[in-house]
Parts: sequence; C-alpha cells; structure tokens
Amino acid sequence: MSTLYDNIGGQPAIEQVVDELHKRIATDSLLSPVFAGTDMVKQRNHLVAFLAQIFEGPKQYGGRPLDKTHAGMNLQQPHFDAIAKHLGEAMVVRGVSADDTKAALDRVTNMKGAILNK
Repeated sequence: MSTLYDNIGGQPAIEQVVDELHKRIATDSLLSPVFAGTDMVKQRNHLVAFLAQIFEGPKQYGGRPLDKTHAGMNLQQPHFDAIAKHLGEAMVVRGVSADDTKAALDRVTNMKGAILNK
C-alpha cells in the first residue's frame, strides 16, 4: 500500500512544496515578520524532513519537538490558518491531488496544539 509520502511524490515533491510555501510566506504580511531573522535554509531542511515524516516517509526529522520549537513565538490561530492555506496552495501548484492535499493538511492540523502551544 502506498503512503501519503509516495502519493505526493516523495522527497523531491516535498522539497518543491516547501520552496513554494516559503515564497508565499515571504510575501505574506502576517507571516513574514514571524520568519524575520530565521535561517531559512535550516528551516527548509527541518520542514522538509518533518513533513516527510508525518506523511509516512523516512523518519529523518531531528529537530526539537514542535512545542519547544514554537515556544515564545506567540503564534495564534490566524498564523496557523495562513500557513495551512499557503501549504495547501503550494501542494496544488505542485500537482498534488485534492485528496492527498486534504490528507496532508489534516495531518498538519493534528499538530496545531503543539504548534500554537495551546
């Protein structure tokens, strides 16, 4: 049985989705200040590894737990919603099917509590 990771297109597709997501974040007035001062190369590598793992791909994420990573950032629901919207759009632009995009966003949404530290 294929995994969500396989359906999306594996590592190359996830890298493309993250690159597209970062382009969208950079032009979003709500999100761009959150990432000011962030090493975006390092952030890209962490996010690619994290998404690969939660989409049933290789277990390669070596970063801190989500709640520790996002502690003190004061992220709120609108931040989460904006990232989810941009991630969904990035997946569609990169040719991910509607069903696989929904499944991916459902997995990200399951992590919302840790991301928002709620």
